[in-house]
Amino acid sequence: METATLLTFAAAALALAVTPGPDMLMVLTRSVAQGRLAGLVATLGISLGCYVHAAIAGLSLSGVLILAPYAFEAIRWIGAAYLLWLGWQALRGSGGLQLGDQAAPRIALLAVLRQGFLCNVLNPKVALFFLALFPQFMEPNPDTALVQAIVLASVLNVAGSLVLVPVALLAGRFGNWLRRRPGFLKWQNRLLGLVFAGFALRLAFDARK
Repeated sequence: METATLLTFAAAALALAVTPGPDMLMVLTRSVAQGRLAGLVATLGISLGCYVHAAIAGLSLSGVLILAPYAFEAIRWIGAAYLLWLGWQALRGSGGLQLGDQAAPRIALLAVLRQGFLCNVLNPKVALFFLALFPQFMEPNPDTALVQAIVLASVLNVAGSLVLVPVALLAGRFGNWLRRRPGFLKWQNRLLGLVFAGFALRLAFDARK
């Protein structure tokens, strides 16, 4: 994969990571409930779940390219439309982080890991997101599709960890900070909407090459 492509994806991944969402809420809740280590374990579970989605996306795209190369372009356009819809939802303020009562029962760390993993793996929206996002940054090569998807997932996880690890370490203060600044969530939703719209426009630009 080209360095420029990875850098562009890394910047987009970081923009996604700083936008509060379900993953951040889970890490925040676990950290507040039973300490920093639980928040870090939840982060690890979420990261492992991302590799499952990446593997599925890579294998699916590889099969599509072998059977019908033109279907890859269809997936790219369908994915762009889906990302554009997600962007519109974010701009409207839907799906943002809702900070309610952060009280949660204490559970074993292995259960925290499993919870983070399963919450990510069993979320169909995450699977759709991977299938929509990854083709825009991958070369249409069935022999390397899986490897490319794993690489992109690794970049995504690094960007996510750069945000989620500090959240786990500073959970109480961060949660209180967010509660005192409801306007911050609105601006983060707008940022997320612009990022998703940018993905869709990037696809249209690449398709004209």
